[in-house]
Amino acid sequence: MRVILKQSVSKVGKEGQVVRVKAGFARNFLFPRGMAVVADKSQIRVLEARNKRLEKVLEATKASAEEIAEKLNGKRIRMEVRSGAGQRLFGAVTSQDIADAIKEQLGVELEKKLVGILQPIKQLGHFGIDIDLHRHVDCRVHLDVVDPVLEEEARKAAEGKGTMVEAKSQKALAEEAIEKIEAEQGEAEEESPEA
Repeated sequence: MRVILKQSVSKVGKEGQVVRVKAGFARNFLFPRGMAVVADKSQIRVLEARNKRLEKVLEATKASAEEIAEKLNGKRIRMEVRSGAGQRLFGAVTSQDIADAIKEQLGVELEKKLVGILQPIKQLGHFGIDIDLHRHVDCRVHLDVVDPVLEEEARKAAEGKGTMVEAKSQKALAEEAIEKIEAEQGEAEEESPEA
């Protein structure tokens, strides 16, 4: 089914594009959310007239979108959230949460509709987030969703293992030193009867 996207949809297309999608996806996801309309002849004519008007506006905003893309592309943001069993979150990370984190951590203010996630994030992990700044300008940020309590427990466990390893290595060093001293004493005792 051919549809015209009314807004950018991650992994589907950008606002104003005519794309081919499965009918079920269009009926069950795009149309109910107002993200697309059927691409019939009248809608395509409306789209072409609209695109002509938008070209001038898009050229003016492209430079600023490219500047923002340079600031954001490849950067890493971190969100601390609470999680339960199986690293599932109590709640979810939404587009608005990501936009707020970008503003707080990177100093760039974005609208939530520019953040390209189809479904809210409901588990801990590392995610690539597409940011659609302009019809011709995209960038990608990396999102780390972590639970500070679990992270602290993992750090303490690693430190505990580190101190155990250090203690074992110190014990081994002490044993080697004792063996070396005993060996030297044994050599000295062997040399003294001969003298």
